[in-house]
Parts: sequence; C-alpha cells; structure tokens
Amino acid sequence: MKLFCRLYHELDSTTRTTDKVRALERYFREAPPADAAWALSFLIGRRLPRGVTTTQLRQYAADFAGIPIWMVEECYEAVGDLAETLALLLPEPAEKESLPLHVLVEERLLPLPRLNEEERRAILETTWRQLSGPERFLWHKLLTGGFRVGAGRTLTARALAAVAGVDPAVMSHRLMGPWQPTAADYQRLLSGDAVEGDVGKPFPFLLAYPIEVSIETLGDVRDWQIEWKWDGIRAQIICRDGKVLTWSRGEELITDQFPELKQAALALPNSVVLDGEILIWGQNSPRPFSDLQKRLNRKRVTSRDLKDYPAVFVAYDLLELNGEDCRTLPLYMRRERLERFLDGWQVPGTLRLSPLLPLETWAEVAVHHALARECGAEGLMLKLRSSPYVGGRVKGVWWKWKVEPFHVDAVLINAQAGHGRRAGLYTDYTFAVWHEGRLVPIAKAYSGLTDEEIREVDAFVKANTVDRFGPVRAVRPELVFELAFEGIQRSSRHKSGIALRFPRMNRWRKDKRPEEADHLERLWALLPSETDSR
Repeated sequence: MKLFCRLYHELDSTTRTTDKVRALERYFREAPPADAAWALSFLIGRRLPRGVTTTQLRQYAADFAGIPIWMVEECYEAVGDLAETLALLLPEPAEKESLPLHVLVEERLLPLPRLNEEERRAILETTWRQLSGPERFLWHKLLTGGFRVGAGRTLTARALAAVAGVDPAVMSHRLMGPWQPTAADYQRLLSGDAVEGDVGKPFPFLLAYPIEVSIETLGDVRDWQIEWKWDGIRAQIICRDGKVLTWSRGEELITDQFPELKQAALALPNSVVLDGEILIWGQNSPRPFSDLQKRLNRKRVTSRDLKDYPAVFVAYDLLELNGEDCRTLPLYMRRERLERFLDGWQVPGTLRLSPLLPLETWAEVAVHHALARECGAEGLMLKLRSSPYVGGRVKGVWWKWKVEPFHVDAVLINAQAGHGRRAGLYTDYTFAVWHEGRLVPIAKAYSGLTDEEIREVDAFVKANTVDRFGPVRAVRPELVFELAFEGIQRSSRHKSGIALRFPRMNRWRKDKRPEEADHLERLWALLPSETDSR
C-alpha cells in the first residue's frame, strides 16, 4: 500500500505528462504483480460494487473516533472531501501495518456487500487500526468509489507499454475487455500471452476532438468524410467464434441490454467488428436520447421495451473483416468495405449504415450543420478520408462539430457548498424561471463561472440567505444567469415538467433584473413533439 500511496501523491502533485508517466512506470516496475493488477484496474477507471454507504461510513467513523456525527458533518463541509475528512478525524493507530493493496481489496473491500452490519463495521475498524493517515485516505477513496487521479487510461497504457516493451496502441488493446485484476492476468498483459476472453475483446475506440478551427482551414472538402453526429451510445459489435458481443465506449458489456442487436448480428459471419452508434429510431429519424436512457442498465428487457423503444445500430466503421484487422487501412477503404459488407448482409432496420453527406463545398457543410437538430442529429462529424483507425483522441483525424446549445435566462434560488478545491465555497446552484407569477426550479448547474465569479456569487449567497434546508441555502432571487443546455425533455419527476440535458452557466447576466428572466412557456415550446420522436 505504501507504493500505491506514493504513486497517488506523485500523480496528484504534478500536471506534467512526462512526470506522471515516469511515476507510473516506476510503480509498475516495483510493485508486486498482485498489487499492480488492482492498481491498474483502478487507474483505468474500473469501479467495484459499493460495500458501505457514505452515511454508514460517516457513522462508523464517528463512533470509532468517539465524536458526535454532527462534528463529522461540520468537518466534511469545511474540508469538502469525505475520504480526507475521515482520515483526519480518525485517531492514529497504535501500531501501523502497511497491508498489501491486493489484501485490502480482496480480503477487506470485496467481502463487504455480503456481510451484515456488525461484520462490516468490524472489518472497517480493524483496517483503521492498521493503516496510516495517507493509506486511510486512499482506502476511503476505494470504499466510496471516489478514486480519481490525473492519469487515466491513455497515460497508464503508455507507462505499462514502456514496462512491457510494446507499442502503446498494443497495450491499449490488451487493456480492453474482460481481463481480471489478478497477478496472473497482469503478467499476461505484460508478456502478451492470450488472456482468457480475448476472443471478445473490443478495439480501443477512436475519439473525436471538438472542432477548434474554421472549417475552411481544413483544406479540400473532398479530403473529408462528412456524416451526421448521432446522439446515442458509441459501441462496437463483435462477431467472433459464433458469439456476438456488444461493448460500449465505457468498456461495459451491454449485449443483454440490446437483445435485438445481438439477434440481428447473429446473421453476420464470424470475425467481424463494427464501430457505430446505438440509437432508438423513430419513423424517419432518431428519437431523443431520453428514450435511449429508458433502455440502459436494465437487468431484464421486456417485450414492451423492445416494442416501445426499438434500438438500432448505425455502423460507420469496419475494424475487422474475415479475421483481418482493418484499422491500418485509410478510412475511405474501410468505408468501401463496410458498404459492400452491409449490402451483402442486410438486416432490415436493426443494423444500418450511417449515411454520408455528399457535400462539395464548405458552405454546403455549414448549411447542413445548421439543419442537424431538425434531422435528429447533434451536429456533424468530419473524418479525414486518409486516416487510419487509432485508439484514443488524436487531433486532426476526427472532428466533431456540434450544433449551438439552447439558452435560457434563469434566476439563482438555491446554493450548496462544493467539494474538493471548492470546499467552503457555494458553487452548486439551483436555477428557476417564471411560471404563473412564481419561480419554478428547472435545473442545477455548477460549471461555467470563473474563480473570481465563484467568489463573488459565494459572497452573495452568504449575505443573502433567506432559509436553509440541510446543506442547501435558499437565497434572495436577485441574480440572473444564462444557462446553456444540449437538449430538453419531459419529466414527471420535476415540478416544471421538464429536464434539461447538460445544463451549465454560459454567462452571468448582470444586465438583467430577475423579473426579466425567461418563462417556463418558452422552454415548453422547445420540447419535441410526440410525432417527431416516434
């Protein structure tokens, strides 16, 4: 655990990529394989099932430290990080014992969901008696699922590739799929020996950058493949050895969530990998993302789900065909093969080809960009026709050009303190618009302001609080902000009857009085009609 703590500190204390990679390399060279396997799993973003709630953790820690629970809550509000708060409050152990990381995970963390409360509390108290403060901090991060550090999959794969002596792209592919955090699998990742389940392993996804330049500077429009940017779930369908697997970009196996896609892909030959987007399709266009959300994370998909929210897979790239890895081919060749392949294996409706937009000038591209929302897309994709398919985000290969967001002027009515570096500042806000003479909440947002603006709003909140609801402060409705958001949908869970997608503060409207904020009727007018989404 000491090595893992040192690694966390080194990653957290620098913003330099070279320093991060060097720290990761050193850890993977020095750590025992059983520990390195779990560290690798956490570093690339895998999470374990929660074995204890944060409410339980607070109470157990308060009892162990011999302090009232209100003191824990007050300290948490000041510190802003629960893992750090508890590590600071707990008494120092009489005899510290640095347990191996794999022991902490396998013998202390993994059993927690199966234990009763008495057994769970006993494990936590035993562990607290053994670990130092920094080790307790990381233990709490793992307990709560809050382990995050500035490394991520790309840098971790790069460091591990250096240790294994292979290309980073090769290591990125090895890290995809169902390998387990065991010493044996970790050593196979380094050696390149086949890991059990490799037959179903997806390829690392090629990701697009938001366009940062004027499209006219990209050169000849004929060098670019232009498609709609769909608002769905990025996925790969893998057909190998008579099996069909569907992987999301987040490296989740979602085959069972979309049985209609699996059934359709069973008609395809072996050794095929398609890259594309999962959408819920209406008569002529995709339905809103909110409809797709109704199919996500379902343990059981009913016949009604299949009827009311039929999923389709819109394919836009061919990564493997007849066992041949096609990723090194230029995009225009992969596209030609994809078109021929799907033409020969048509599965009506469910597996379909993403249409190309045959545009000859950048002016035509701009016109189609303006029409994207009407066509059920969230913008355009611009893909270099000569580009290979490489994992990760590479500038200049794929650009995404999203449509302008919606905007609404809303009034700040509630505020809550932030966490981490924002601890002690009121940074999480609730906004409302007018309806029948009163303010109705429509969204919460916490991003978009500068540090100086945050401090100014924080001072306003503290000076203009009119009521409190636990950690939430109700404030005088005086400040107006322009919110930007990507979409809007009906919602029975909100008083306003609507929910905004990805709301954030676009600017502080100091030029507007609260009575000049927008009315709910304006947002209702933005809702898609039922016929548009069916």
